[in-house]
Amino acid sequence: MEEKVVLITGASGALGTALTEHFRAQSHIKLVLHFNANPILNIDNQNVLLTQADLTQEHEVKGMMAKIEEKFGRLDMLINNAGISKSAISWKMSSEDFDATLNVNLKAPFLTSKYAIPLMRKHNWGRIVNISSVVAQTGFIGTTAYAASKAGLIGMTKTMSKELAAFNITVNALALGYFNRGMIDDVPEELRSEILKNVPMNQLGEPATIAKTLELLLSEEGSFITGQTLNLNGGLY
Repeated sequence: MEEKVVLITGASGALGTALTEHFRAQSHIKLVLHFNANPILNIDNQNVLLTQADLTQEHEVKGMMAKIEEKFGRLDMLINNAGISKSAISWKMSSEDFDATLNVNLKAPFLTSKYAIPLMRKHNWGRIVNISSVVAQTGFIGTTAYAASKAGLIGMTKTMSKELAAFNITVNALALGYFNRGMIDDVPEELRSEILKNVPMNQLGEPATIAKTLELLLSEEGSFITGQTLNLNGGLY
């Protein structure tokens, strides 16, 4: 299979770690693993580049892309996975928390995409996937900033897909429900059973579902899929 270079942002988080484990098992994939505050340990491989950056800072994103080009000479797929959740009822949420959420969840994916695109255009091929959320479509109490940021990602996905189609670059989003790894870790235990009651499949998703969907979008078979929001949510709407 043709070699591909894949950048996963937020690779030290729960979902990022699961995706890393999946893609590391594929010999044709070279990985760029981004982290910010939490370092990634026990990765020593010539096919893996570890890079630390605050993705809300434009100069740090530019520096990260320069490192990728220096080591691998290309970037084929960007998975905008890094994200935060600041939970609060709307009238109790601070402006600082609102701004921080939109900076990490929306501004950062914009910046990483902005500086990934030139690397993809050099080879007239690329894939961008934005990790969104079911709450962008349904809303959820206490997630005003988070839901707004993830809804913004969906709008950005549709617009960029139109801008980049001529360069053989697809842009899609995954609107995730509740999975065994990821933002569910921030949900209090007493709320988890209530959430499951609203999931028709009555179970949490497995990260392998996300990884396999990403594989499709990365492949040539996924070349006609763009501007889409794929709902991986067990029927939760």
